Amino acid sequence: QVQLVESGGGLVQAGGSLRLSCAASGSTYGINSMGWWRQAPGKQRELVATTTSGGSTNYADSVKGRFTISRDNAKNTVYLQMNSLKPEDTAIYYCNADRPVGMGRLNFWGQGTQVTVSS
Repeated sequence: QVQLVESGGGLVQAGGSLRLSCAASGSTYGINSMGWWRQAPGKQRELVATTTSGGSTNYADSVKGRFTISRDNAKNTVYLQMNSLKPEDTAIYYCNADRPVGMGRLNFWGQGTQVTVSS
């Protein structure tokens, strides 16, 4: 099993910045992709940004140019730097990690951290 612990959420005014962190522990061997998803009230969970162990990154169109994902493989930690925050970024942000297993993959989720952006 892999445990993911997020930190860094909070309340910020529009235009402000926050940095989220997610530390993985447990059976971290073989983890490939790590990233962030978010879920706003009444909406489905959506991808924000992901990064692979090789350094490839992927972003949702809504956050491109404002958010930056980074990863410290030695620490099994992934970060999300969020700049120019907007009220529509308000959501619970979840850390995700996956491990390829055979033809499939195992997915692990953190408990989530609340990000609230006031207008």
